[in-house]
Amino acid sequence: MPVTSTSTTDPTAPPAPHPGSRWLAPILLANLVAEVGIVVTGGLVRVTGSGLGCPTWPECVDGSITPTLEQAEGFHKYIEFGNRTLTGVLGLLALATVVAVWRWAPRRAMKVASVLVLAGVVGQAVLGGATVLLGLHPATVAAHFLVSMGLVAAASYLWFARHEDAVAPVPLVPVLVSRLAWATCAVAGLVLVLGTVVTGSGPHSGDADEPARFGLDARTVSWLHADVVMLFLGLVVATWLAARLTAGAAQGPARAWLVVLGVALAQGVVGYVQYFTDLPEALVIAHMLGATLLVVALTHGILALRRRTGAVST
Repeated sequence: MPVTSTSTTDPTAPPAPHPGSRWLAPILLANLVAEVGIVVTGGLVRVTGSGLGCPTWPECVDGSITPTLEQAEGFHKYIEFGNRTLTGVLGLLALATVVAVWRWAPRRAMKVASVLVLAGVVGQAVLGGATVLLGLHPATVAAHFLVSMGLVAAASYLWFARHEDAVAPVPLVPVLVSRLAWATCAVAGLVLVLGTVVTGSGPHSGDADEPARFGLDARTVSWLHADVVMLFLGLVVATWLAARLTAGAAQGPARAWLVVLGVALAQGVVGYVQYFTDLPEALVIAHMLGATLLVVALTHGILALRRRTGAVST
């Protein structure tokens, strides 16, 4: 009798990952790093007063995309043009992210987030141009920064959710704890908004010659910002305790929110030190970097409240 060959493949096993999917993680990480990096370079533009180093848009100066030797803006033109160039790199990474996520990530939410990141980068380029054409009005500067925070959150979500499959993750904490975490994120958003009001009322608007201002008392809005930061820190502590008490054997939620607390405390220290030392440029940039890292930590904190399907929470 002929021998019938049998396959050892388990028909119920998930399909092997596509060989190209090994590119997914590096692309998502590069996208996140670039989103954080452009906030830092934007801070450099602001503290050096280089926001109008390229006085027009989309050209740097009338008749030239790149800075020219004849420009009167000095070194400011190179700083502003460098930030614009990074925007182009960010656009290419966002496009690569869309391609990679749509090919290799199974979750629909990730696909939507990748498109939002690409659209946001394009929108940021337009908003940046409007900011220049409007002479760095503090409202457009604030909007520019806040959109960047949204893009950092979306890029962080893509990075931390990269291992999830198409099945909805399993919650690790009660719904009230999740709501508390989201409320904490909402207050964090208010902290960021008030931070832009403080900046728009202080000395680092982005233009070295004619700084634009909201016309508000910088001391008053700074203390209002600090008060909301205190509320935010209290909510972070409450979320950490709630996650620790309700997640059972899963330690991931409490660990993630402990990281949020650590980043928030460090950011608060930098904020107070820069206020009492008359806003030195290095601390202003550090504070902007801290804001992006806080958004990354909060995004991770929200995602840590659920278990990836098939994954073991530790």
